[in-house]
Amino acid sequence: MATFDVYSFPDLNRQDQISSSKISVANENNSEFNAVVAGWTVNPSIYGDSKTHFFTEWTADKQASTGCYDLACNGFVPVNDAPITPGDILQPNNGQLKITIKIFKNKDDGDWWLHFGYSNDNNLRPVGFWPKSLFTTLVDHANLILWGGYTQSYTGYTSPPMGNGQWPGKNSATVRDLKYVDPSGQGYNPAPWPAGLNSRVSHKQCYQVSPFLDGMFYYGGPGGCTV
Repeated sequence: MATFDVYSFPDLNRQDQISSSKISVANENNSEFNAVVAGWTVNPSIYGDSKTHFFTEWTADKQASTGCYDLACNGFVPVNDAPITPGDILQPNNGQLKITIKIFKNKDDGDWWLHFGYSNDNNLRPVGFWPKSLFTTLVDHANLILWGGYTQSYTGYTSPPMGNGQWPGKNSATVRDLKYVDPSGQGYNPAPWPAGLNSRVSHKQCYQVSPFLDGMFYYGGPGGCTV
């Protein structure tokens, strides 16, 4: 569970580029990588525009042959009267929009449920669920949770900005109110750095992340890497 600042990149219009911020709940047991994902993204190849979208994603085999974005395949099951639908456009308002996302394995049915709200974790409502029947290792539990930014570009092309394009600091993007969520939906605070969460950063010349302190971290960068 976490609250994300939401940003836009109207100039991100190349089909090879993606810039996202998300939470991923996974089980990486040997070759069977199962994951459910939700967050915001600018992804012209999927949506055909440079707007910011709320998105979901899932896989049962590290995207080898299963899974998809949003509702593009049988998988994620939306509920009636949901506050948002996967694929919907978000209006970031220069980072003033904040969204809270909670993913947890429901103790009653064993499915992975997604709840969503605008900046208020006391007012989260269900969006839908990923049935446990989709998965192998995630049928039982998750052993990996990732919060943060993600970018993608084709080999040989420059990478896009992450977060809001700023290096981590008071003016950069944040992920805050991080919690582990148990099967009853109750959230628990992770231990602070360095005892708690570990950071994973690739291409440090283009992106960085701050230590996890006071329930939040800063992240992002201008991009521009060629890989």
